[in-house]
Parts: sequence; structure tokens; C-alpha cells
Amino acid sequence: MGRVGVVGVGNIGRAIATNLVADGHVVTVTDTEPARATAIVGAAAVSSVSEVAAASEITITSLPTPEVVAEVAAQWADASPVGAILLDISTTSPDGNRAIADRLTARHLHFVEAPLTGGAVGAEQRTLVFMVGGADEPVGRCRPLLEALGRATFHLGPVGTGSTMKLANSLLAFTSTWASLEALSLAAQAGIDLRDAVEVVRTAGASNFFIDRAVEGINTRGRVPQFSLSLAAKDAGLIDDLATASGLPAPVARAMAEVFADAVDRGLGPRDWSDLVLLAEARAGLELHLRPPPPT
Repeated sequence: MGRVGVVGVGNIGRAIATNLVADGHVVTVTDTEPARATAIVGAAAVSSVSEVAAASEITITSLPTPEVVAEVAAQWADASPVGAILLDISTTSPDGNRAIADRLTARHLHFVEAPLTGGAVGAEQRTLVFMVGGADEPVGRCRPLLEALGRATFHLGPVGTGSTMKLANSLLAFTSTWASLEALSLAAQAGIDLRDAVEVVRTAGASNFFIDRAVEGINTRGRVPQFSLSLAAKDAGLIDDLATASGLPAPVARAMAEVFADAVDRGLGPRDWSDLVLLAEARAGLELHLRPPPPT
């Protein structure tokens, strides 16, 4: 077992740090809210990124924005031993990550990106999927950690490929969800029972993950935030930026950035991602409610 640090112990980072302790690692943690760090039983809570860096062979960062990732990486580099690895699991910018990797390489340090899907529940239950970008040697050193923390690890290439794949995956998740809500709004406007509409789509073959599973929770509003709409808006903006920088026509990515920006503008930013249905209702001027499925 190794010495592992975690910077940022929110919903996902907390679960990951807890699982690392359970696996027998020597874990050092820090967070901008100190109570979060001290609440992780078995981990050493410290007050700075530098202390985590000095104590760890691999430091995992779970942070909200590319700017924060870059700031933490700079602090980490000043205190890390030669050969240490910064393993960032945040959803961030491919270009930003490549710039961080270049700066760390010049100091004989390593950067590996491993953005994930699965959320806080996946982190708790070790069902995360990691999309990894980085050089073979440091990725090889990180792989045992990632494989213990999730159900799948994909090494896609150098730094930038993992974050690009995460944004591509998020674009599919965002569009599937929003297109489903728009389709259900069209059905509701016409007086079609939403349970009937859902069963038609499932049977007709145009379904997706939202219609197959998530729609069953559409009546539950105000969940404790696991992935906030403000974070979704940040990710949607990163997707739009990536498409623009790549020179690719991506009108759907632009539309999704607008949708999530509208959600934030309407005051929905702090709410859980599942409350995107509230935006659909507000835009359409109707209610979207699903009667229970028939008993089996």
C-alpha cells in the first residue's frame, strides 16, 4: 500500500478518500472546508496542498474548475518530491491539462488526468468509470488505485485525451436528457399521458439512458445535490469551448451550453442535476409528471 493524498473531499473526493483508507493506504487529505477533511476517519487532515504533496507519492485532486486545478497544481509542484504524480479526476479543459502536464514534466513531476463518470454514488460503491490520459509509466502506477476505486479504467492516450473523452461522454448524457425532456413536453402538451409516451419510446427503439432509467425519478424534486446544475453548466461550457477550439461544427454542444446557462440564470444552479426537469417545465409552461408503472 502507498502514500496517497486527496485534495478536495466533496461528494466524490470524500468517498474516494474513505475507500483509500479502507484499502490500507496512508491517506492525507485537505479541503477548503476543513471540517470535510477532519470527518474522514483514518485519514490525516492537513491545512494545505503543500502538506498533502510532501506526504504523498500520488495526489488525487477532485476540484470544481480548470482554474482551481491549475492553482492547486502549482502549489502541489512546489512541495512534491521528484517523480511524484498529480492524478486529477476533475472535469476540466484538455488544453489546460496539457499545459499543466508540460509545467510538471519540466520539474520532473508527472500529471495524469482521469475524469470519471458515476458520481458520488459510484464513488461510494466503487463503480466509477475512469477516462485516463497520460504517459504510460505514471498511468501504470496509478492504474491499481483506479481499478480498486471503480469498475472500468480506459487509458486513451496522452494528457488531453481523457478529458476530451469525458466531455464527449457528457455531451451525450446532456443531450439525451434534454432531448427526452423536450420530447415529453411535446407529448404532454398534446394531452398524451407521459407513462404511455415513455412506453412507446422504449418499445419503438428510440430510447436512451434517461428514458430507460432516470425518467422513473422525474416526480422527485429537490434531491440533495450530488452533481449541481451549476457544475453541469460549467461542463457544458467546456464542451462548447472544446468544439470551438477544434474547429468542429457542434450546434448541439452550443445549444446545451445555452440550456444550462438558462438553468443557472433562473436560479437553479445549486440544485441537483435531476432538477433539470424544472427548467423544461418553466420553458414549456406545463408540468411533467409520470404515473407509476403498472404492477408486474
